[in-house]
Amino acid sequence: MTADRKRDVREKFLLGGVVAKAGLTKADRAFLLGGLLELAKLAPGSPEYRRLHDLGEKAFRAEVRNADAHDVGESTAWQ
Repeated sequence: MTADRKRDVREKFLLGGVVAKAGLTKADRAFLLGGLLELAKLAPGSPEYRRLHDLGEKAFRAEVRNADAHDVGESTAWQ
C-alpha cells in the first residue's frame, strides 16, 4: 500500500470515528451528508463555527478525561 493510500485510509477511519463519537452510526447517509454540506458553508471564525468547534473540543476533552479516569480505575483496582 502506498503512503498516499495509507494516509487516505487513516483519514477515513478517523472521520468514521467522529461519526461514531457523535452517536450517528445509525443515521441515514443522506442526512449526514446534508448536515456536513451545511457545516461546510460556515465561515471559519464565524460565531456559529466557533460555537460548534468549542462544542466539539469540549466533547473530545471529556472523552480524554473519561478515558484517563477509566485507566486510573483499572490500575488501582489491581493494587
